[in-house]
Amino acid sequence: MKRLNVYALLIFQQLIAGGTHIVAKAVVADIDAATLTFLRTIIASVGLYAIVRLRSGPLEIEAADWKRIAILGFVGVALNQYLYLYGLRYSTAANGALLYAATPVLVLVFSNIVLKERITPKKTFGILMAFAGIAIVIFERGIDFSSGYAYGNLLILIAVIGWTLFTVLGKKMLVKYGSLRTTTAMMFCGAAFIAPLGVGSSLRFPFGDLTAMHWGAVLYLSVGTSIIGYFLWYHALSRIEASKVAVFANIQPVFATILSLIFLDYSMTPAFVVGSTITISAIYVTQVA
Repeated sequence: MKRLNVYALLIFQQLIAGGTHIVAKAVVADIDAATLTFLRTIIASVGLYAIVRLRSGPLEIEAADWKRIAILGFVGVALNQYLYLYGLRYSTAANGALLYAATPVLVLVFSNIVLKERITPKKTFGILMAFAGIAIVIFERGIDFSSGYAYGNLLILIAVIGWTLFTVLGKKMLVKYGSLRTTTAMMFCGAAFIAPLGVGSSLRFPFGDLTAMHWGAVLYLSVGTSIIGYFLWYHALSRIEASKVAVFANIQPVFATILSLIFLDYSMTPAFVVGSTITISAIYVTQVA
């Protein structure tokens, strides 16, 4: 039952992540990546710290562990968030979703190296099957990996590697401090890393030009993605193997497509149904591996 609850939370987390691609693409044309990353990280840091204080008091991270936490902040925020938003300006939301669907494959490899998680044939098959299913969904919608998007795609790929390291390297701190305190401390470190770029860009940015839509997008990325999404991801990681958590990233593009159907007037296609079915089946295969 507890594991089923974790799966439900991961599905909800991926729904949030699926919306992130659409929201981020809509706003990166008007707010530069440094300013947007800095804003969402500051808001998320304050929000998470307030929750920690209300639930358990002081943050209380041992001095010797701040180096590990700082690494998580660098790969999870400065590398992942900033490069994703910067790259998305030169790419497409569909490309970004497909590249993030590579997360389980990368996590499988890094988990074996760092955490010594065993790579079983069934787990490998399930992850590759999920990737194939999601490729059907997104390629049907049209993926453009032409030279015009190469720069953005490369930056997003580096961001995905950052997210992979964030997932794998966070395990030890999660065991020691739990998901809420680890996420909060990591977010503070991430804010510190992005501050040299973010402060300068924010001082020059014309905030008076932003509309309610822009601020809604900032809040979605801050509260939805950076607070709720990050916390749920680490909460799941503290309960089950990293590779089994990561495979849920393959649902992300499915949810992005569903949200596009609802909000962007997309139409349902046979490829979407087939690809989604393969992906969901593959997640089941991976979880029982």
